[in-house]
Amino acid sequence: IPFTGAPMSLLDIVSLPDPVLRRKARKVTVFDKELQTLIDNMIHTMREAPGVGLAAPQVGESIRLVVVEYPDTDDDEPDEDAPKKLYVMVNPEIVETSEDKELGVEGCLSVPGLVGEVERHTRIVVKGLNRQGKPMKVKVKGWMARIFQHEIDHLDGIVFPDRATRVWQPREGEELPLD
Repeated sequence: IPFTGAPMSLLDIVSLPDPVLRRKARKVTVFDKELQTLIDNMIHTMREAPGVGLAAPQVGESIRLVVVEYPDTDDDEPDEDAPKKLYVMVNPEIVETSEDKELGVEGCLSVPGLVGEVERHTRIVVKGLNRQGKPMKVKVKGWMARIFQHEIDHLDGIVFPDRATRVWQPREGEELPLD
C-alpha cells in the first residue's frame, strides 16, 4: 500500500438500521488527499475487523468506494498464507456477469451476528477507477466475485439479508468470511 504519510485511523463500522446503509451512494468526482486518507483508513479498518471487503457506506461515507482484499486463487477456501490481492475501486460498476450462479454463505460487518445464503454470479467483470482516478477493469470469479458483488450492493443501499434465501445466527465456532 502506498503510504500517504498520515497515521492510519480505525473507522467506526456502522450497522443496521443506520440509514446510510440504505442510501444509494454518490459518485466520487474529486480525488484529493481527503479521499486518499479515507482509502487508507478503510483498508486499515477492513484488516483489523477482520474482513475481506469494506464499502464506504459501512464507515458512514455515502460515496461509491470499495476496498477488497482476498487471496486471488481458484480455491474457495485458500489457506491463511495464500498471498492476498488488494483492490481499491472507486465508482465500481459490474459490466458483465456469468449466467451461472451459486449459493454461498455470507456475513457482513454491518449486520453483526447473522449470516445468510445468497445466490451470486460465479464470474463478473467490474470496471471503475483506481485511487488515482485512472480507469481499471477486473475479471474476478469465485469468492472474489462474491465479495465484489456484496460490496457493490452496499453502494446501492442493499445488504445481504435483502438477497438471502435464508438468514440465521451462526453457531459458536462456525467460521465465516465477513465483508
